Amino acid sequence: MSTTTPVRRRAALQLGGLQLLVTIVTFMWVIEVINTLDSNRLDADGIYPRNVDRLWGIFTAPFLHVSFAHLISNTIPFAFMGVFIALEGARRIGAVTIIVIIIAGLGTWLIAPGNEVTVGASGVVFGYATYLFTRGLFNRNLLELLVGGIVGVVWGGALLTSLVPHYGISWQDHASGAVGGVVAAGLLARDRTRATRSTGAVQLSPRP
Repeated sequence: MSTTTPVRRRAALQLGGLQLLVTIVTFMWVIEVINTLDSNRLDADGIYPRNVDRLWGIFTAPFLHVSFAHLISNTIPFAFMGVFIALEGARRIGAVTIIVIIIAGLGTWLIAPGNEVTVGASGVVFGYATYLFTRGLFNRNLLELLVGGIVGVVWGGALLTSLVPHYGISWQDHASGAVGGVVAAGLLARDRTRATRSTGAVQLSPRP
């Protein structure tokens, strides 16, 4: 009994995280279907730089996309990286997502050109990536460093290219999202350390 209970708890934790990830992705797709049927009018609910009256757009923008092609290009890396975070549980992927949305949104709201409206989940994708890159450093965890390396090999080149200014691409959202991921990794490091000790995960060295 003592050996199966931790395994079941871990499985339940991971299942909850994966279910939340699926819910988020499904919600984005449902929104895009509605948006398409409504002639993409929901795109107007994105981020308007330095417009205080539209500050709430930082919470709606990540779930809006200008087309299904735009949504697909974000869904693939979002789901790929999201799975690694979801395996830490629903609370973890929920916390990382909220932190990144707020920081990416505020950063975009502050520094993006005033004549542009920003929508899309790419800022969250960058946040997920930098969270996975850096959480192993904050937690001193060998397995997490390996996962970060895998993400870097698979998506690193594409992510770095997306930071270069392109017409119609919000590098401000990408850069701000990347900052948000590092912040999330730092803020959640202490809680993660307690969790890894309780599950017996490998760490590089104990914290002083």
